[in-house]
Amino acid sequence: MEKINLADKFSQFDEYWTPKVIAESNHQLVKIAKGDGELVWHKHDNEDELFIVFKGQLTLQLKTENIVLNPGEMYVVPKGVEHCPKATPDTHFLMVEPASTAHTGEVDSELTVSQEQQQWI
Repeated sequence: MEKINLADKFSQFDEYWTPKVIAESNHQLVKIAKGDGELVWHKHDNEDELFIVFKGQLTLQLKTENIVLNPGEMYVVPKGVEHCPKATPDTHFLMVEPASTAHTGEVDSELTVSQEQQQWI
């Protein structure tokens, strides 16, 4: 394993809401993504999902509250909790989740990215 420069990794793509895998540890994938606007409401029945923001602002809309994350902040969405990520333009964030985690859970939308499409960079 070589060290990973996150700024370099973020510079390698422009798509929004399209996670890129940068590492794997103990069957957990470390993914980075860029966001702008809303993704879709969804949940992961069997997996927690950890978010860390590096640039911009990511709001994790939950049914009961909104969790606003600024650079340097993180939050874990527990399994089974319905959520909808919403980002200010060009937000950069990292996720850590089990390799089995589907991008938008059971929801299939035009923004859904299959696990096969979540390329390693």
